[in-house]
Formats: sequence, structure tokens, C-alpha cells
Amino acid sequence: MTDGALAFVVQKHKATALHYDFRLEIGGMMASWAIPKGPTLDPTLKRLAMPTDLHELEYRHFEGVLPDSEIGKGVVMIWDQGNYAPELEAQKGVFLEANGRADAEEVAHAGLRDGNLKFRLYGQKLGGSFALVKTKGLGGAKEAWLLIKHKDRFCQQGYNANDHDFSAVTSRTLAQIGADGTVARSPM
Repeated sequence: MTDGALAFVVQKHKATALHYDFRLEIGGMMASWAIPKGPTLDPTLKRLAMPTDLHELEYRHFEGVLPDSEIGKGVVMIWDQGNYAPELEAQKGVFLEANGRADAEEVAHAGLRDGNLKFRLYGQKLGGSFALVKTKGLGGAKEAWLLIKHKDRFCQQGYNANDHDFSAVTSRTLAQIGADGTVARSPM
């Protein structure tokens, strides 16, 4: 990991429908995508990632029960967290991390703009190289992305995020967080 690493968080959110909010720090905010089936370490699976509103950087620390508000409602778990480094494809299948924070921000912004953001995650559950690729709208959606795991040593065939239902911060399950109702903050 280079010194240009930026923050990422995956928040499991039980709202109207269960989904995972995948958030990457870019430009002092958290660019966000809702992933209905959750992220995977299986490179044979592509996950639909629907863009959502930008979130404040501090929101990555939230775990607890959201009352009905502007940003939604329901139970939120910090499912995974860590750092990430945007990547450039040096040659087919060979990815190099951006060097330094300024370059990392520039590469991340360019990837978002071009609809092809490559990055390496350094999380507690997720690791290795990924891509978010913009597609033509699916099912009438204006914009849709796919989260794709690149082949590397972190791959796990059949990986299902729902099999890992515990907080990266408190080790509580989604049900325990909902029953407790208290808010925990990530120290990261």
C-alpha cells in the first residue's frame, strides 16, 4: 500500500431491502454505491452497484440504528473498513497503485469520470484488486455500475458477504445492532 491510500467502508444496511453500501473516499467525500447482493471475493461473479448520494467522510464511522431521516432509516453495520489505493492498468491484467495521495485522488477522479475505476482494497474482510465499471442502465435505471473482483491471491470461489454477518468494529451481528439500538463509532 502506498502513502496515497484513501479510506473505504462497506456498511451493511437493513432498510426497506437489505443491501451493502460500498463507499470510497474521493475528494474529501465518500462516493457511494448500493450493492444488493454484497461484495464478493469470487472473480467469476459481478455485483450490481447502483450509485447513491455522496456522503460526508465522517459517515464511514457510523454503526447503529438510523431513525427515519434524509439519509435513510434502518440498521447499519460497518461490515468492512480499511484503506484503498486507486490502480492503473500497466498492461493487460497488471495493475499498479497510484503513487502518493495527489496521484491517488487524480486517478480516482479519472476512473469515476471515465466509468472504470480500478483499486486495491486493504480491508478486514475484502482485499486485493477490484474494478467498478459503469454500464448502460439496467432495468430502466439511468446509471448502473458493476463491482468486479480481479484475479489475485485474495480470490475465494463462492464467497458470499452474507456468510460474514458481523461488524468489523464491534463483532455484533446486524440483529444485535438493531436490538441494541446504540451507536458505535469506528476508531479508524
